[in-house]
Amino acid sequence: MRAVAVERTESTTVRIMELTPQDITRWDAFVDACPGATFFHRAGWKEIIERAFGHSTYFLMAENGDSIEGVLPLARLRSRLFGDALISLPFAVYGGIAASTEQAADALDKAAQVLAERLGVGHLEYRHCKPMHPDWPTKDLYVTFRGRIAPDSQANMAAIPRKQRAMVRKGMRAGLQSRFDDDNERFFQAYSYSVHQLGTPVFARRYFDLLRETFGRSCDVLTVSHGERLVASVLSFYFRDEVLPFYGGGTALAREFAGNDFMYWQLMESARERGYRFFDFGRSKRGAGSYHFKKHWGFEPQPLHYECRLIRATALPDNSPMNPKYRLFIALWRRLPLPVVNALGPYIVRNLG
Repeated sequence: MRAVAVERTESTTVRIMELTPQDITRWDAFVDACPGATFFHRAGWKEIIERAFGHSTYFLMAENGDSIEGVLPLARLRSRLFGDALISLPFAVYGGIAASTEQAADALDKAAQVLAERLGVGHLEYRHCKPMHPDWPTKDLYVTFRGRIAPDSQANMAAIPRKQRAMVRKGMRAGLQSRFDDDNERFFQAYSYSVHQLGTPVFARRYFDLLRETFGRSCDVLTVSHGERLVASVLSFYFRDEVLPFYGGGTALAREFAGNDFMYWQLMESARERGYRFFDFGRSKRGAGSYHFKKHWGFEPQPLHYECRLIRATALPDNSPMNPKYRLFIALWRRLPLPVVNALGPYIVRNLG
């Protein structure tokens, strides 16, 4: 284990260390107990980001004596096309510093900025739920949606606005069925078809296999079908008392049968039966189709504070698919055959964390 930095006061000494395999159990125990930590602070993301995308990671933890008082998972995304950034955490909704003491949070913050300077990245980015550096430039692009799951099924159904509730019942009347899959085969079919229709690059199948391999029972796949025909599928994470449907997609049948509405209702019901109390619908870009879909479900958008400190860059890169300069690329991407985009997509999306 290598000490990155030491922060001293009159009464305590906080050491900033890099995560090693021997620390994983302690790291995850801290994350489970820390109110400010999320599923995306779990140690398993280090191996996933390294193996699935080949990026360098810097998972920092603040120690005081034998106790962990804070964690900060970081990964560097370096690309000629999309810039060079040190992010907590790419491919995640949340991240940034999770700490139980102010001293640990300050020490991690200082260590990250020193690391960003040493690496010479374009910018350092924290994905916090609450502001930490209001004076830093921000990416005001995403919001998140999160709501309670009532212990009563009828109460949850009644909480869905009338028009969207009708869509859930449309799927029920159509005879849709849901099942948790043991592998990612049907999920990847639905997901890759869906993102192709949106004109965005697809993640590699290997990435999703690594998620399930690494997180075990904290990650599963619910798939909806109509008879033998695939309709929709969603890969979800479970953390403490919440379920996070994170990657999902539907085939052409999803619109015909209201498959996505039925799918999320089935997921909510399954989570309720297992005692989960919160449904985290994840982030969406302001004004995007998924943004309006989640609002129609009765979820209110909550701001995400993606704060950035410029290091070598003079301005933040805009790699959003909503950027007008990508309009032609998206139009061309939609026209490519699905096997082609499934082969090429992972090489592009690995740098779009």
